Amino acid sequence: MTAQKGSAFLLKISNGATPPVYNTVAGLRTTQLSITGDTVVITSKESGGWRELLSGAGVRQVSVSAAGIFLGSAAEAQLRSNAMAGTLDDYELSFEDGEKLRGRFLVQKLDYAGDFNGERNYTLSLESSGAVVPA
Repeated sequence: MTAQKGSAFLLKISNGATPPVYNTVAGLRTTQLSITGDTVVITSKESGGWRELLSGAGVRQVSVSAAGIFLGSAAEAQLRSNAMAGTLDDYELSFEDGEKLRGRFLVQKLDYAGDFNGERNYTLSLESSGAVVPA
């Protein structure tokens, strides 16, 4: 496996059309993806003193965090609208090697900041709702 550029790790939001077109949330400087899950312990007397887990059980979730410079794009406006309304929407994560993950996410947190004589920047957190699948 070769190293991949972080600049090619993109967060995109669906335009709501059928079929959907995904637009890049412009101005991202950092993007992070976390996949977590609960474990279901099935240890019994027959486990020989070792903990056993049930494969495929529990609840899995995908969390995305990103930070960037506010550019006033339509994708950013849609994301902000989703945050204000608490609306689920379809998002896509794309990587340099062409791999893509798609799913429905809720904007958990959206922060804006700006300094005098500096750019307006933002940070955001998304939480998955339902399956996140390869596209």
